[in-house]
Amino acid sequence: MSTAYKNRIQEFKVALAEEKINLKTLRELCFNGIPFEGGIRALCWKILLNYLPLDQTQWESFLKKQREVYSQFLKEMIIQPGIANANLGLSREDVTMEDHPLNPNPDSRWNTYFKDNEILLQIDKDVRRLYPDMAFFQRPTEYPCQLILDPQNDYETLRRRVEQTTLKAQTVNCNRSGVTNVSSPGKALNLYPSNEYEVLPNGSEAHWEVVERILFIYAKLNPGIAYVQGMNEIVGPIYYTFATDPNSEWKEHAEADTFFCFTNLMSENRDNFIKSLDDSQCGITYKMESVYSMLKDKDMELYLKLEEQNIKPQYFTFRWLTLLLSQEFLLPDVIRIWDTLFSDQDRFHFLILVCCAMLILIRDNLLAGDFTVNMRLLQDYPISDVHTILTKAKDLQDTS
Repeated sequence: MSTAYKNRIQEFKVALAEEKINLKTLRELCFNGIPFEGGIRALCWKILLNYLPLDQTQWESFLKKQREVYSQFLKEMIIQPGIANANLGLSREDVTMEDHPLNPNPDSRWNTYFKDNEILLQIDKDVRRLYPDMAFFQRPTEYPCQLILDPQNDYETLRRRVEQTTLKAQTVNCNRSGVTNVSSPGKALNLYPSNEYEVLPNGSEAHWEVVERILFIYAKLNPGIAYVQGMNEIVGPIYYTFATDPNSEWKEHAEADTFFCFTNLMSENRDNFIKSLDDSQCGITYKMESVYSMLKDKDMELYLKLEEQNIKPQYFTFRWLTLLLSQEFLLPDVIRIWDTLFSDQDRFHFLILVCCAMLILIRDNLLAGDFTVNMRLLQDYPISDVHTILTKAKDLQDTS
């Protein structure tokens, strides 16, 4: 470890030791990347995502309260209707004449249960394939959720719920452009070939199952948006950062802390996922066009070339912007980009600068390429050095 890096870690330690953290100072430090050592990154993200209060004296009571709230969400939302569970002080009668699986009443608990299953199947399909190039999400967590896995409880895990549902349900996928795919029950049986994922023994759960639970609870608490494909790509890096925290007292609560940080981030980013807002000033179309407006301002020749080839911003910036570049780079690079995005006061404006920088850095290739070549470049971005991209984005910001 170089002396400069050691000094940098020391600067963070000093900033984080203040009883009342100076957010401006911390943001400036984080903008150039946050060290992983000592759990500094995980702690900074919790502050930058407006989860932890700036006054450290409040942390202990605040975290205790938030983690209790999350426990309550687990108790209330990940339970099968019809299961009575006296141990937790929850009373739910078994099937009654008033509420049974065939009850047509939209307020029926069973009706809610089946509706939830549709969302759960989509989440399940996405989280099982989270970062397939790394083993982390398939590995068992050191801190499985005792509340759900406790043999004393009659809870049904989400994994079990999915296994039961996929045996008898058609899965319906509907993407943002309205294309619907229905796979037959026969196919659903083979959704997850037995050799694809190792089945973990009873009493343990994989990291992807934790992410699934976070997304399911988010969907239940936010029915207006529920779950949209791609949210898994946003929760993944946050959970990974918290679940690999070297400090075990933080790592143990990675699930609850991720849930609240993800919710805060989505409160700023959710408009990108709401189709009805696409064309409003806070929607994704406006943001995609902002990338081209900025490009026009910074590099007219390249802008005209893309216009001439009819390469519309939505062909590639939709994914860049909604998923905060999480699918364009390897996970460690995504995390490094997010250090800067989270630390920028107007983080989604800085994201537009980053997208613009990405275009300008491959301008020579784009100017020389035809439509097909250029689309391939933009769909599979060639530069992997995120430091170069962030430096260019900062230059663009300084010259605007």
